[in-house]
Amino acid sequence: MQQHGDLQVCTAAQFRDRVAELGLEQAFRQTHVVVASEAGFTAQASLVLHLGPSDPPIRIERCRLGPAEAGGGHGNTDLILPIQSGGAAALEALLKGQQLPFSASGQASPQQPRQELETQLSLQQIGAGQLLLHRAIAENGVVAVSSRDGLTPTPWGPVLGPMGSALFSCAGAGSIGMTMPGLQALGPGSPVLVAGAVGWVSGAGTGHNPLVRRQASGHAISPGASCAVSVDLHGLERRWIRACEQRQEGSGLLVAVAAPVPLLDLAAARQAACGNEQLQAPVLDYGIPRRVRPSLGSVSYSQLLSGKLSFGDQRIRCAPAHSPRLAAEIGAELCERLQAGLFPIRLPLVGLPQRPALLPLE
Repeated sequence: MQQHGDLQVCTAAQFRDRVAELGLEQAFRQTHVVVASEAGFTAQASLVLHLGPSDPPIRIERCRLGPAEAGGGHGNTDLILPIQSGGAAALEALLKGQQLPFSASGQASPQQPRQELETQLSLQQIGAGQLLLHRAIAENGVVAVSSRDGLTPTPWGPVLGPMGSALFSCAGAGSIGMTMPGLQALGPGSPVLVAGAVGWVSGAGTGHNPLVRRQASGHAISPGASCAVSVDLHGLERRWIRACEQRQEGSGLLVAVAAPVPLLDLAAARQAACGNEQLQAPVLDYGIPRRVRPSLGSVSYSQLLSGKLSFGDQRIRCAPAHSPRLAAEIGAELCERLQAGLFPIRLPLVGLPQRPALLPLE
């Protein structure tokens, strides 16, 4: 169907409009694939760089690339740079075409006698590399508030307490996890569009927990299933990926991701058609640093998008910890690529595991 140019594609927002105008069954008959997209903050990522050999060869044990430091031990010149330890700024500089100072040290051996290396590296001088997003896509997000006085850091930025402001991490309707509950059409080998490059799902992501409580519609009431994604470093586009810095939480990335959601049956179409007034997000108190944050209940995404939360007599200002503009842009880009036959549609051979990965440490 895609090869013959007959694929009917639209964004999640366009599909909801189509359902409102034509009804669910007629909209389903006119739509083969819905594109869901999001652009959220993450610090759960790593840069993997595969460098060529030096002369004489070196076995890297410690290195520094611009602001990022890392240890070796992954191969003679294979490096893993954590995003939180300067990796985000290093990635942004590389995507801008800048050269970064690179220094490395290692223990001399008969085959790798060199102990120190000082040079400059640009993206073109890195033979191969990947951005690993350990939690690229998740079903739902949270609303972060704080019962503590002053500013409280959260993974998405500071919130003012007690109960002075809130941040919500998921975009609600139109996001991948809310358009496709359970991430049913994703599994190892599934293609997704990551900052302009084709990325591939590698398996379950950090905090994967498909067994969470769900609404009657099947949508997760809290962060549920998640998947990890690997994407080629050289295909990333600066307009859809940004470095960000939080004073107490370290550095991270704002990454735009889009995924095709095949409408295989009417049930999948019904889930994709749910609007923000039907979808819920949990409100968690980040002022109490416990493994399980105290829950203050849940609110609808339509209320979050209004900019105000209501808890009894309290009115709390809230803001998105994501970029609706970048999400809309990459969603439109994926629609164009799908219709032009420039992006693959592939159902996974196996789905994501049902075993939760969120096992507590005692």
